[in-house]
Amino acid sequence: MNQFTVGETDFLLDGRPVRLLSGALHYFRVHEAQWGHRLAMLRAMGLNCVETYVPWNLHEPRPGDFQDVEALGRFLDAAQEAGLWAIVRPGPYICAEWENGGLPHWLTGELGARARTRDEEFVRHVDRWFRRLLPEVVSRQIDRGGPVLMVQVENEYGSYGSDQVYLRWLADLLRAEGVSVPLCTSDGPEDHMLSGGSVDGILATANFGSHARVAFETLRRQQPTGPLMCMEFWCGWFDHWGGEHVVRDAGDAADALREILECGASVNLYMAHGGTNFAGWAGANRGGGALHDGVLEPDVTSYDYDAPIDEFGRPTAKFWEFRSVLEAYAQGPLPELPSAPAPLGSSATVDLPEWAPLSAVLDTLGGPETEQPVPPTFEELDVDRGLVHYSVDVPGPRQPYPLTLRGLRDLAVVYVDGVRAGVLTEDDVQLKEPVAGHARVELWVESLGRVNYGPRSGEPKGITGGLLHERQYLHGVRARGLRLDAFDAGVDEVPFRPTTGPDGAPGLYRGTVTVSGAGDARLELPGWTRGFAWINGFNLGRYWSTGPQHSLYVPGPVLHEGENEVWLLELQGDSLTEPPALRAP
Repeated sequence: MNQFTVGETDFLLDGRPVRLLSGALHYFRVHEAQWGHRLAMLRAMGLNCVETYVPWNLHEPRPGDFQDVEALGRFLDAAQEAGLWAIVRPGPYICAEWENGGLPHWLTGELGARARTRDEEFVRHVDRWFRRLLPEVVSRQIDRGGPVLMVQVENEYGSYGSDQVYLRWLADLLRAEGVSVPLCTSDGPEDHMLSGGSVDGILATANFGSHARVAFETLRRQQPTGPLMCMEFWCGWFDHWGGEHVVRDAGDAADALREILECGASVNLYMAHGGTNFAGWAGANRGGGALHDGVLEPDVTSYDYDAPIDEFGRPTAKFWEFRSVLEAYAQGPLPELPSAPAPLGSSATVDLPEWAPLSAVLDTLGGPETEQPVPPTFEELDVDRGLVHYSVDVPGPRQPYPLTLRGLRDLAVVYVDGVRAGVLTEDDVQLKEPVAGHARVELWVESLGRVNYGPRSGEPKGITGGLLHERQYLHGVRARGLRLDAFDAGVDEVPFRPTTGPDGAPGLYRGTVTVSGAGDARLELPGWTRGFAWINGFNLGRYWSTGPQHSLYVPGPVLHEGENEVWLLELQGDSLTEPPALRAP
């Protein structure tokens, strides 16, 4: 079998120098039926390797409840069939602009800052997870005839912690479970990050978007020998809800790629193809400089990343620029591009004749209601993605006083005695109109994604402080969680009512769209405010009128000829005057 090793200056395949020209493509952000096309696009761009993260929280939504861990193995098999090597970055933390950086909510909710350390409870959970996951990797290593060349230990750990005991334990676990290919780490090209995230005897790599020579000089101070590699060449960037769409000039990105290769280094394009944060798995960041302690910045559903292969799998100007750079390093002519996925044949309007109020959806699909002195967090209610309904009584009689949500995470739609009183956010936590007693206050709080990077990673969601009426806490809070995955099997039990169409009310809408010429499409939702969309039970992700994303990607394999079922969970409901529509990309 082949042997891939780390030499003094180069990667070696059976003793011969080899350069890794890799591209990031996350199997969990691409519909499985489209893996083959996207991998062929990587080959056509001039790459010889694919890299993927593994999101722990996707595969273990509850402790010991493993879901389709075999997807990683199927993806690695598809990579080999496409003629690509593979780099696997299993975490346990992955960042990736993914919910909670890939760590399960039930884990960080319990451990807080003890996650990603030598803490006994944390490593016990990691040990169980890796023993379930790693057979998918080990059986596909290059020394066993598979495509896997290298496996990463943790991820950008130097941007977070300094527990070398934990890192060494993790590396030893990988070896003990049969990982025999080279191990690596990856960190930002700064001394404290590289020293905090590196492990003696394991190849260190750097992550950056420009100034390769300066970055590699820093890496060489920490690691005098070994191959140079940029594990994440940031050729684009991601978008936040309410922000601007981020674009990087194709020529500028190609020049930066050329500089990396002129240094004799290997590279992994991050991202080669970004894909989509289906099913509400998008993470969030916090602004505020080095401490990342500012306002929450939730990531949009699209993970297009301004990558060389766009969200629809199409080559962009950046693709052709990169192909021009990479072909100079190819062993022979580059392959032709695969046939493009078929687009939707014709536009179609969605008909929504049924509707159920949020209260009915909660009663049918929600968890049990609990009453506690203070508001429980999402973690305490076992809600990873979804929303929590809180309610509390304002005693009386009493005069009107300000109502404030202390420690609010994300966003809350507030009702007083059944009438909407406002929408509150982290930086706007007080209702504009005072509330008198007696009154019933209800709050629908949605998680907009857990922080995936920085010292506030793993922070709890929901209302983490309390509800204040003037300066008095309101106790006896009732709460009930509604997980997004509850919709996967239970929608038929919801008591829908006939409707003539969307009228601005929050709730779950159900209907159909008739397709002629099934293929890749966009779901447009003009006038709809914020929520989630499903087609044929496939969760397309969050929509939000705040932009910059204004439609949702619908993979062609989700659709079929004729009638297709559509669900829309509208959480705010302002002026739903137009029906949604499917259109070609």
